[in-house]
Amino acid sequence: MSAALQVLVEALEADRALDASPQFRERIEALDRLDALMSTTGEGALSQRAQAIQQRLEAVNAVQFETLREAIRRGEGHDALYGWRGAPDDAPHRPGDAYDWRDELVSGVLPFGEPGEASALAPEMVFYQPTPARHVFDLLDRLALNENDVLVDLGSGLGHVPLLTAICTKARGVGIEIEPVYVHGARACAQALQLARAQFLQADAREADFAIGSVFYLYTPFTGSILRSVLDALRREAGRRAFRVCSFGPCTAVLAAEAWLATDVVPTLDRVAIFRTRD
Repeated sequence: MSAALQVLVEALEADRALDASPQFRERIEALDRLDALMSTTGEGALSQRAQAIQQRLEAVNAVQFETLREAIRRGEGHDALYGWRGAPDDAPHRPGDAYDWRDELVSGVLPFGEPGEASALAPEMVFYQPTPARHVFDLLDRLALNENDVLVDLGSGLGHVPLLTAICTKARGVGIEIEPVYVHGARACAQALQLARAQFLQADAREADFAIGSVFYLYTPFTGSILRSVLDALRREAGRRAFRVCSFGPCTAVLAAEAWLATDVVPTLDRVAIFRTRD
């Protein structure tokens, strides 16, 4: 493996383009390869050279992250961040719930700080993990939200979906989350980025105000009777007006079986499903 590291180090030392901001994806992929190869190499001159390259690339990324944060604070997040999203299907063999370089971009830009320790999971609650960024960008593309829309993320965790909604569209993003540690982190991030259109409420999703949303999103945050209660509340709301419900993960099969929801595309596990309420 040291031979492979030698080749990579020499290639990166020669490729000054990796220092340029448009090469973010290439820098992330180079850092991933460095991490993998350095774990197999002991101390020595080659390891020191690799570490120097690693520090150089991380420093360039840090500057780019701050540049993007400043653009978001100026209200230019759509142009500054959304343009980096790439095509959602540029890695067709990657599992639907896998992460890629776009998650490194988003995690670098969003200033969550160090999260505290979350509470123990209650029955039927699902361990939190953020929606892969490529799926969030793809969803925002397909939803075509405007200033009259409110996207409500039921079980929002650290708030990636509402935050990216507020950054990349003119809509409001609202997160409903029962875990106070996650709500605190999401609010701090929104405040640091001056995102007035991102709001986070510490609440049980079963007690949410469903009247506020034009779009609801679930990344399978809960199962069983909790999911049933939330869907029943949404069904009652659908008796009063039309809206869309989006889902990712195992709960999509449950939503697809709901008679009050319809979709024009057969849902799959590798893309966020978008349902609409029936007339």
